[in-house]
Amino acid sequence: MSDGWAEERPVKPRRSRLASQDWYFAVALALFVGVTVWFARSIQDFLQPSNATLTTPTLVGQTLNDAMQSASRAKLLAVVVSHQPSDRYPKDLVMRQDPAPGTVVREGRQISLVVSSGVQIFSMPDLRYETMREVGLDLTRFKLLPGKTRYVDSDEVPPNLVVAQDPAPLSSVRVGTVVNLDVSKGGRQRLKVPRFEGLSIEEARSMASDQHIRLGQVVWTPFGRWGPPRGAIVRQNPAAGTAIDSSEAVSLQVSAGPREAGYLVRQVHATATVPDDADADGKPAAVRIQVRDATGEWNVYDAYAQPHQKLDFNLTVIGTAELDVYVNGELLSSSRLGEEPPAQEKQQLGPPPPHAAPPPGLLPSTKETTP
Repeated sequence: MSDGWAEERPVKPRRSRLASQDWYFAVALALFVGVTVWFARSIQDFLQPSNATLTTPTLVGQTLNDAMQSASRAKLLAVVVSHQPSDRYPKDLVMRQDPAPGTVVREGRQISLVVSSGVQIFSMPDLRYETMREVGLDLTRFKLLPGKTRYVDSDEVPPNLVVAQDPAPLSSVRVGTVVNLDVSKGGRQRLKVPRFEGLSIEEARSMASDQHIRLGQVVWTPFGRWGPPRGAIVRQNPAAGTAIDSSEAVSLQVSAGPREAGYLVRQVHATATVPDDADADGKPAAVRIQVRDATGEWNVYDAYAQPHQKLDFNLTVIGTAELDVYVNGELLSSSRLGEEPPAQEKQQLGPPPPHAAPPPGLLPSTKETTP
């Protein structure tokens, strides 16, 4: 039974809900402030680098040594990226810089410099009688630029070969000079073949040169002891009076002489290279290439050529033949192109009998003939 007194039990204090929310709010606020400060500092570092900034000085127009020292005093790194020829800036002067003067950069920034190599003046190479492919190689080698190409009529220069050039050969030019060309498109008028029969080979060559006729294959033929004198032209092809183009050639049949048993006709591809030391200053050298065979001697090249330039020719030589190369008036080399067997010295000469008429023969089409 109860005596009327109630038992008192201790009451536990309840945790305040409001105090718990304050703790979460404080933590969230601290995190927000920290993230905001970090983000703001990152933006500041990105927009305003930690290194000091400065303005690039003007290095254009200074010598290379002065430009290097100016960049070093400004706490910048100057680096030469290329040398280029220039007719405005003397040699070893700064032509361009990157970044440009007045640009705001960081301390220690690299400044790229282009330095002048000066004006390079040399003799214009001779491009006449070259194909367009050969011209392109020469222009690339001498760092010249192709200009206008005009096709003109020419009775002397075969089609697709250079007739004239501007600047002219051996004139003073510099790297980057523009070269204009006149290229042959062939003869406008056809040429009339003169009569060579009955002339000597020397007279025929002189006449062909005067009338701009190109001689092709010359076939020396033995007609025996009753044949025409040595060097007399017996037959020609095309015949006299025929109209031909300037690029066509006239072939000749020539008597080898009464005592000759035969002549070898050779078509030879000959080459000659101008030596590098042909001229101490690297200027064009005077080159003359001479051929000597059974018909005499003549020049196949007599002009200027650059050091290390290669010259090549297709030649038709008769009998024993030699090729001599002269550079600046001195004999550089001599080579044998072919050798003829000895003549028949025991052959008897005399007038032909009345019934024996020597056949004129035909012009052979083979490249090398042993009658």
